[in-house]
Amino acid sequence: MTEAETDDQTASLLAAIWLRNRPLVEERLALLDRAAAAIAAGRLTEELREEASHTAHKLAGSLGMYGYDEGTRIAREIEVLLAGDATPEAARFSNLVSELRRAVFPEA
Repeated sequence: MTEAETDDQTASLLAAIWLRNRPLVEERLALLDRAAAAIAAGRLTEELREEASHTAHKLAGSLGMYGYDEGTRIAREIEVLLAGDATPEAARFSNLVSELRRAVFPEA
Protein backbone atom coordinates (compact mmCIF):
# COMPACT_ATOMS: atom_id res chain seq x y z
CA MET A 1 0.00 0.00 0.00
CA THR A 2 1.36 3.41 -0.96
CA GLU A 3 1.63 6.33 1.42
CA ALA A 4 -1.13 8.15 -0.48
CA GLU A 5 -3.42 5.12 -0.13
CA THR A 6 -2.66 4.94 3.59
CA ASP A 7 -3.40 8.67 3.94
CA ASP A 8 -6.68 8.24 2.06
CA GLN A 9 -7.63 5.29 4.23
CA THR A 10 -6.82 7.24 7.39
CA ALA A 11 -8.85 10.24 6.18
CA SER A 12 -11.80 7.98 5.38
CA LEU A 13 -11.61 6.35 8.79
CA LEU A 14 -11.48 9.73 10.56
CA ALA A 15 -14.44 10.96 8.49
CA ALA A 16 -16.46 7.90 9.52
CA ILE A 17 -15.55 8.38 13.18
CA TRP A 18 -16.48 12.07 12.93
CA LEU A 19 -19.92 11.19 11.52
CA ARG A 20 -20.49 8.74 14.36
CA ASN A 21 -19.37 11.27 16.99
CA ARG A 22 -21.01 14.37 15.52
CA PRO A 23 -24.17 14.00 17.66
CA LEU A 24 -22.02 13.91 20.80
CA VAL A 25 -20.22 17.09 19.72
CA GLU A 26 -23.61 18.72 19.07
CA GLU A 27 -24.73 17.71 22.59
CA ARG A 28 -21.58 19.21 24.05
CA LEU A 29 -22.13 22.46 22.18
CA ALA A 30 -25.73 22.53 23.42
CA LEU A 31 -24.44 22.25 26.99
CA LEU A 32 -22.14 25.22 26.38
CA ASP A 33 -25.15 27.09 24.98
CA ARG A 34 -27.03 26.36 28.23
CA ALA A 35 -24.06 27.65 30.23
CA ALA A 36 -23.99 30.82 28.11
CA ALA A 37 -27.70 31.37 28.74
CA ALA A 38 -27.22 30.79 32.47
CA ILE A 39 -24.35 33.27 32.57
CA ALA A 40 -26.44 35.85 30.70
CA ALA A 41 -29.29 35.34 33.18
CA GLY A 42 -26.94 35.53 36.17
CA ARG A 43 -27.84 31.95 37.11
CA LEU A 44 -24.71 29.91 36.46
CA THR A 45 -24.63 27.19 39.09
CA GLU A 46 -21.40 25.61 40.23
CA GLU A 47 -22.65 22.29 38.87
CA LEU A 48 -23.31 23.70 35.38
CA ARG A 49 -20.00 25.59 35.48
CA GLU A 50 -18.12 22.37 36.23
CA GLU A 51 -20.03 20.40 33.61
CA ALA A 52 -19.38 23.11 31.00
CA SER A 53 -15.70 23.24 31.95
CA HIS A 54 -15.35 19.46 31.54
CA THR A 55 -17.23 19.65 28.26
CA ALA A 56 -14.94 22.40 26.93
CA HIS A 57 -11.95 20.31 28.04
CA LYS A 58 -13.26 17.25 26.16
CA LEU A 59 -13.90 19.31 23.04
CA ALA A 60 -10.44 20.88 23.21
CA GLY A 61 -8.91 17.43 23.44
CA SER A 62 -10.88 15.80 20.66
CA LEU A 63 -11.50 18.42 17.96
CA GLY A 64 -7.86 18.58 16.88
CA MET A 65 -7.96 14.89 16.02
CA TYR A 66 -10.58 15.69 13.39
CA GLY A 67 -8.64 18.66 12.04
CA TYR A 68 -10.58 21.37 13.87
CA ASP A 69 -7.57 23.17 15.31
CA GLU A 70 -9.44 26.47 15.62
CA GLY A 71 -12.18 24.64 17.51
CA THR A 72 -9.57 23.27 19.90
CA ARG A 73 -8.19 26.77 20.50
CA ILE A 74 -11.64 28.23 21.21
CA ALA A 75 -12.67 25.33 23.46
CA ARG A 76 -9.48 25.84 25.49
CA GLU A 77 -10.29 29.52 25.84
CA ILE A 78 -13.79 28.63 27.10
CA GLU A 79 -12.27 26.14 29.54
CA VAL A 80 -9.92 28.80 30.91
CA LEU A 81 -12.79 31.27 31.37
CA LEU A 82 -14.75 28.68 33.32
CA ALA A 83 -11.74 27.77 35.46
CA GLY A 84 -11.41 31.28 36.85
CA ASP A 85 -13.03 32.43 40.06
CA ALA A 86 -15.12 35.14 38.44
CA THR A 87 -18.19 34.43 36.35
CA PRO A 88 -17.24 34.87 32.70
CA GLU A 89 -18.52 38.02 31.01
CA ALA A 90 -21.76 36.99 29.29
CA ALA A 91 -21.23 38.51 25.84
CA ARG A 92 -17.65 37.22 25.58
CA PHE A 93 -18.65 33.71 26.63
CA SER A 94 -21.61 33.63 24.25
CA ASN A 95 -19.43 34.89 21.38
CA LEU A 96 -16.85 32.17 22.05
CA VAL A 97 -19.52 29.47 22.01
CA SER A 98 -20.84 30.84 18.70
CA GLU A 99 -17.31 30.95 17.28
CA LEU A 100 -16.76 27.37 18.40
CA ARG A 101 -19.96 26.23 16.70
CA ARG A 102 -18.95 27.97 13.45
CA ALA A 103 -15.44 26.49 13.62
CA VAL A 104 -16.79 22.96 14.02
CA PHE A 105 -19.90 23.20 11.84
CA PRO A 106 -19.11 25.88 9.22
CA GLU A 107 -21.88 24.59 6.98
CA ALA A 108 -24.60 25.38 9.53
